[in-house]
Amino acid sequence: MSESEPQLEIDSRAGEPELRRVIAEYEARLAQVAELAGRVRHDVNNPLTGMIGQTQLLLREPLSDAARRRVQIIEQLAGRIRDTVARLRTVEGSSPETARDGESKEDSPPRR
Repeated sequence: MSESEPQLEIDSRAGEPELRRVIAEYEARLAQVAELAGRVRHDVNNPLTGMIGQTQLLLREPLSDAARRRVQIIEQLAGRIRDTVARLRTVEGSSPETARDGESKEDSPPRR
């Protein structure tokens, strides 16, 4: 945690209202992270899908061996990015809102 961020601490003698306040602050932060993960996933996936599609089309064409290897490398690297972005679903799905509502944000577009 950086020095500029307020630390969420609770006194062991604190009562229920203080505990609820701290929990609400953590839930708000978690919701912000989940929303950001959804936006990143959406914003990266759209151009990435186009890149992967274009590499697959290129691989159907006659290419020199060197060019084919380069396109295959691009396709593999794009696949790694796709897999990494897909793992953001776990962060996006960990939002307290999602857990409480029993809904998945995966099916709805990210809020802007």
